Amino acid sequence: MMMYFISIILASILMIPLVLKTFSPYVWKDILYFKDLLWILVRFVSRRRRRPLFLVLDRFLEQTAAHPDKPFIVFGDESFTYAFTDKRSNKIAHAMQCQPGYKAGDTVALFMGNEPAFIFTWLALAKLGSPVALLNHNIRTKSLLHCFNCCKAKVMIAAAELKEAVEDVLPSLMERDVTVLLLTEHCDTPGIESFSDKVDKASDGLLPHSLRSHLTFKSPAVYIYTSGTTGLPKAAVVNQNRLLTALAVLSSNGVSATDVIYVNLPLYHTAGFIIGFIGAIETGSTIILKRKFSASQFWDDCRKHSVTVVQYIGEVMRYLCNTPKRDNDRDHKVRLAIGNGVRAEIWRDFLNRFGNIEVREFYASTEGNVGFVNYAGKIGAIGRVNCFHKKLFPYTLIKYDTELDEPIRDANGLCVEAPKGETGLLVSKITDIAPFVGYAQNEEQTEKKRLRNVLKKGDLYFNSGDLMRIDHDNFIYFQDRVGDTFRWKGENVATTEVSDILTISDNLKEANVYGVQVHGHEGRIGMAAVTVKEGVQFDGSAIYTHVISYLPSYARPRFIRIQNSVELTGTFKQMKVKLVDEGFDPGRIQDPLYILNDYDKSYVPLTAQVFSSITSGNLKL
Repeated sequence: MMMYFISIILASILMIPLVLKTFSPYVWKDILYFKDLLWILVRFVSRRRRRPLFLVLDRFLEQTAAHPDKPFIVFGDESFTYAFTDKRSNKIAHAMQCQPGYKAGDTVALFMGNEPAFIFTWLALAKLGSPVALLNHNIRTKSLLHCFNCCKAKVMIAAAELKEAVEDVLPSLMERDVTVLLLTEHCDTPGIESFSDKVDKASDGLLPHSLRSHLTFKSPAVYIYTSGTTGLPKAAVVNQNRLLTALAVLSSNGVSATDVIYVNLPLYHTAGFIIGFIGAIETGSTIILKRKFSASQFWDDCRKHSVTVVQYIGEVMRYLCNTPKRDNDRDHKVRLAIGNGVRAEIWRDFLNRFGNIEVREFYASTEGNVGFVNYAGKIGAIGRVNCFHKKLFPYTLIKYDTELDEPIRDANGLCVEAPKGETGLLVSKITDIAPFVGYAQNEEQTEKKRLRNVLKKGDLYFNSGDLMRIDHDNFIYFQDRVGDTFRWKGENVATTEVSDILTISDNLKEANVYGVQVHGHEGRIGMAAVTVKEGVQFDGSAIYTHVISYLPSYARPRFIRIQNSVELTGTFKQMKVKLVDEGFDPGRIQDPLYILNDYDKSYVPLTAQVFSSITSGNLKL
C-alpha cells in the first residue's frame, strides 16, 4: 500500500511540468526572467555602493584591463581594440583640456554620424566629467540651434562632412562664445577650429579621477533628443544612475563577451547609443559599427564579421524581408535580434526566411520610467507583464478619449483603468526607483508628461503617450501613439515642428500635419492639410524647395491636401482624427491632393494611378 502511495506521489511530481506547460505555458520563462531580473538588481545595488562612484566609464576601464587586445570596434576594414580605444580617448581628453573655451565638466555637443570617433570622443568626455548632447546629424538651422542651446553646451565637436551645416549656424554660435571644433586636420573658416591635428599630437596618458569627482548619480550623463508635441526636439536628460542601469540592457537578454554585435542604428539615438554601445561595454563584446543601415549589405556584413547579435527597428525587419531572396539567406551566425516596432506579420516573415533567430522585442522610451521585454517570444507582443515587475515599476493602462486627446476621468476626477483586452494609455508611477528626470531647460514640456490624480488624489504618473493593450495571457501590445507625434523611418516626428516650418513659407497660411498609414510600411508617413494664402496659387516647386531646405527626409510631408479652411475642435485644437482616417486616397477625398516627387523636385498632383501604385507596393516611399 505504501509503495502504491509513493508511486502516486512520484507520478504527480513528474506530471507537474506537463501540467504547468499545458495550463501555464510561459511559467518556466517567467521563472528564468525573474532570476535574471534579481541578479541585475543585486549587481546594480552592489555597484551603487562602491566608492568612489562606479559609473559606465569604470566598467569600460574594467573591460580594457581584462582584455586590452580584444577588438572593441570594427568599422569597415579597420579594427580598434579596447586598449586603442582607451588611449585614443585619452588623447582626445588631453586635447580638450588645451581648448581655452572649455573646462572639465562643461557640457559638449557631438554633431557626427556613426563612426569610431563618436565613441572615442564620448569616452574622452566621460573621463573629463562632461555631459554630452547627442545631436541628430540630419537636423539643420533652426532645429540644430534649438537642440544645441537647450542643453547649454559650451563646445560643439562636429564631423568634417558636417562643416557646411555648422557654418549655417556659426554666427549664432559665435555670438554665444561657443567653441566649435571640427574633426579635420585643417580648417580655414574663422570661428571653427580644426581638432584632429591637435588630438594626434596630444598625450595618451591616464586622466586623473579627480576630473570627474564632482559627479553624482543625479548628474546628467547624456542628452538624447526626442520629438514630441513641443514643435521642436526635446533634450531628454539621461543621468549617471540611469546610464548605469542601462548597462544591463544586453546582458539581461543573454548577450555575453563571445558575442559580436552589429550596430547600424544611429548613435545619437537611444537604440544605437544605449543598447548597442553602452550594452556592449557591460558584456565586453565586439561592436561591428556601420555608418548607416543598408538592407543590401546587412547579411554580407553579418557573414563577414561572424555577427551573432543584431539590432532592429520595425523598418529594418521589413527592409530585410523586401530584399531579393538568396540561396544563402540562412547562412549566418545571427542568433539574437533585439529591438522594437516590428509588426507580427513581418516578424513571421523574418523568421521563416532567415532562420531560427530569437527575436527580443521590447518597449522603452528615452525619458520614460517603465519598460517591457518580450522574453517569451510571443509574436506581436512588446512584452509580458507580471506582478513582480509591476511591484517594482507601478504602471497601469487608463481609458483615453482620442477625440478630446485626454484621459477619461470619473465623477471624482480620477482616471479610469482600462480592463484587460481593451486599449488604454500607458502611465507609470513616478517613484524613487522609477524617476522621471524630464527635459533640459524645458519645465513646461516636462510638466506635460506628468499626470496627476490618476488612481488617487495627489499621486503622480508619467504619461507615456502610447496606447497599449494587455491580453488575458498577460502579454502587452503596442496599439498607437496619441497626441501630435508620429513615427516614420524609425524617427519620431513632431507635427507642430513640421507645421511651423510649412507656415513660414511664402505660400501657405495654415498647416495641420499628421501621420497616415501606408500599406506594407511601418509607422506613419507625413501628410499636411493646408490652406493657401489669399491671392496666391499653390506652388509645388516652391514648397518642395522649402521643405527640403528645412526638414530631414523622414519629417517631410509626403502628401499635401489643399483645404479651404483648417477644421478646429471646440477648444480650437486642429482636428486630425477624420483626416487620418481618410488618409491620402483620392477616391475618398474631394480636396486637391499632391505628392512629393524628388525626380521633378516638386509637389505634383496625386492621381488615382499613383495611389494604386503606392498601395500595391510598386511605388516605394
